[in-house]
Order: sequence, then structure tokens, then C-alpha cells
Amino acid sequence: MSDIKILTILLFATMSSCGQSDTSDKDLAKNKVIALSPQKEKQKEIINEHLKNGAWKHELFSREWQEEIDKGLAKDSTIAYLWQQKAMPMFKQGKYEVGVDFIDKAVKYDRQGWQDYRAFIKCIFAKTYRDAITDFKDCKKRFGYSYVMDHSYDFYIGLSYLQLNEFEKAEQIFKQDYEYQLKDKGKDWLHHLDLFYYGISKYEQKVYLGAIEIFDKALEIYPNFSEVQIFKSDCLRRIGKTTEAHELQKLGEINGRNGNTINEDNVIYEKYPYQIRWY
Repeated sequence: MSDIKILTILLFATMSSCGQSDTSDKDLAKNKVIALSPQKEKQKEIINEHLKNGAWKHELFSREWQEEIDKGLAKDSTIAYLWQQKAMPMFKQGKYEVGVDFIDKAVKYDRQGWQDYRAFIKCIFAKTYRDAITDFKDCKKRFGYSYVMDHSYDFYIGLSYLQLNEFEKAEQIFKQDYEYQLKDKGKDWLHHLDLFYYGISKYEQKVYLGAIEIFDKALEIYPNFSEVQIFKSDCLRRIGKTTEAHELQKLGEINGRNGNTINEDNVIYEKYPYQIRWY
């Protein structure tokens, strides 16, 4: 691989000197690659020295993690992957403004590699939803329809509109994305979380029968999904099916307390929209 212009990103970071890895994290999308400058061999050496054999040998939130990356950036400040790895722990500690400054540098030096990740951060971590929409729309314009962190750009755009209480816009985006994925990828490609938020966009507009229809599709994929059961139970209650609603609510509460909730990797750091805390 040394004679081509890409470097495959290793998808783990060492969490401690004992070798415990942050296996719950997928900050880097599968198969993402970093475009290197013409000084690629030197850049690879810096990454190996100060990331693989440097920062990754320390705890994620340690000063040593940051100091090792700083040493690499002192040698070449244009390595986007180093900026991303410097930013990532900041987001997980809730230090969004600091992290955004770093991820902006990653985008500056490799827009195609990191702009969608920055947009994801704005949506899920920093919760600057209008900025997230702008970033994702620009990604679509530049790079076309794509995915980051297991979901489409349109999923995050729809989720951002949902969080801005622009429910009709959210529904339109979710509907279009649902139809596109169904046609292009097939039913097996559908994700339960996409369907949950699509259903929520209808629920917020009091389209309860429509919401139930979509919630049922999510439950086909993830039968014990507690949030879906709770919101579906409220829909049933609102259309007069109180006994069925009561039974489903009890089941949802049991499933929630058993851990059958939103299961995105980064949920250990951030509460997702409409997620219920079961404690």
C-alpha cells in the first residue's frame, strides 16, 4: 500500500497503557481513507510515530494523548488525521468549542475525508443543528449521497430539522430517504433508528396512525426497542386504544430497563434525541 496515495485508517485507539481499546467507538467510518499530500511517506512516518506508537498507547483523555499528537503536528501541521484524533477526545468530554477548532483544521486539509464527520459532530455532539444542516447539504453538493457513522447524510439532516421543531421538513427528508434506501438498497438495508425518527416526525404532527405504521416497521427490525414501544403506546392512547397502550407501555418500560434502548456507539457519551433515560 506504500505506493498509492491513500492510507487506511486503523479503526481503534488504544485506551490505556495496558492495551484496553475503545471498542465501543466508531469515530471513523468503516473503510474511510485519508488522502495524503505528496509528502505521503513522511506523513505516514509521523502518523506511525506519534499516533500508532504514540498517542494510542495512552489513555484517550490524557495529556499524553494530546502531547504526542502535538509533536506530530509540529513536524507537519497539514496531516488532517492528526487534527481529527486531537479533536475526538474533546467532543467526548463535552469540550465542543475546542474540538470544533481542531476538526475545522482536519476539514481544511482534507475536506472529503472529514467534512461529513464534522457535520455529524455538530448534529450529535455539539447540537448546532443549523450548522449541521449547512455542512451536510454542502457535503451532498460536493460529494453526493453518502453515509457517515452508519447513517445517511439525509438522516442527520432530518434529525436536525426534528430538533429544530421543523417537523414537516423532517418528515419530508425522512420519507425521501426511506424511499430512496428501499428502492436502491432494499428492505434489509433499513435501519431501526432511521425509522424511529421518521415515526417521531409524524408523531409530532399528531399523525398517530402514520406514526404507528412506521414504528411497526422499526419494531420488525428491533422488536424490543423500548423508545419505539413507548411512543407507539402514546399514539395508541391518543386514538383511544387505552388497554393496548397500557400493555405496550409496560412492555416498553421493561425493555428499557433491560437495556433495549438506542444502541448507537456514541450513546455512551451523548443522549440522542428522544432517548429515554432508564434509571
